[in-house]
Amino acid sequence: MQKTASTDELPKASVETSKETKMFALTDNINNVDLKVLMGIPLRETDGESPSSIGAMMGSGGIIVMDEDSCMVETTKLYMGLITETSCGKCTHCRVGTKRMLEILTRIVDAEGKEGDIEALEQLGSEIKDGSLCGLGQTAPNPVLTALHYFKNEYIDHIINHKCTAKQCKKFIRYEIDAKACTGCGLCKKDCPTNAIAGEKKKPHVVSAADCIACKKCKNVCKFNAVTVRDREWKQ
Repeated sequence: MQKTASTDELPKASVETSKETKMFALTDNINNVDLKVLMGIPLRETDGESPSSIGAMMGSGGIIVMDEDSCMVETTKLYMGLITETSCGKCTHCRVGTKRMLEILTRIVDAEGKEGDIEALEQLGSEIKDGSLCGLGQTAPNPVLTALHYFKNEYIDHIINHKCTAKQCKKFIRYEIDAKACTGCGLCKKDCPTNAIAGEKKKPHVVSAADCIACKKCKNVCKFNAVTVRDREWKQ
């Protein structure tokens, strides 16, 4: 689950231990979604065994491609939510530990993170891996642990700097309309589900911060790139 992390740490691909073919399914920020390769042929120099060295696994061959607009904190929260739902509950470490990790991640995404959360996630992840009986529990913390290894700065930004690096987490951002770029076409106003946008036709519109829910509809529908996303101001 890498976004822009360097692949320098990956060991060189080996065709001695991985000679079979593998079908991959690529999703998200990518155009070509199917890929069939011989093990050992570089997918950025990756063979069947090397993903485990960076906290990942070959698994079923599903690869999610992310760009700079993906928030790793929010992404790992979504993963941990899925894990808590699929856990059978037999192991206390998996049943309880993953829920505690999800609670921490949810707080961080909701702008309620606190110092010590990163260390708590790392400790819980280690204990869940060591104490779980099956493969699901043993690998459940991997998305969080690998994200903390490669993108810890994003977690620090959320907790300490009150900032979402990717400008995705709703509690950390605000939407504005550039008066110089806005033509007053009204498309954003029409699509806003909370009536947070006001303005007369053919005149610059404005966004009410109190009513905006950061749903992105105004930005997606604007044809003039007049809608911008900015960091929310926090009182020190």
